[in-house]
Amino acid sequence: MSKFFYGIEDLFVNVLFAPYDFFRFMENWWSSNLVNWILTIIGFVAMIYWMKELKSFNDRGEEDKSISSHSYL
Repeated sequence: MSKFFYGIEDLFVNVLFAPYDFFRFMENWWSSNLVNWILTIIGFVAMIYWMKELKSFNDRGEEDKSISSHSYL
């Protein structure tokens, strides 16, 4: 069973996180955190899109706002 966990460790350390080793040795803080900034921007854009979609459903009155909208309530 320990080989299974060592295999998971090897996958993450040597394969999935390998691109982060390149950013670790950079001198500039902005370029070393470029991946984090890109993921933050993508998340922020997705949140804005989701909020616009929720507002459009709310404006059209399609959302069920009754107290017992689910049977388990």
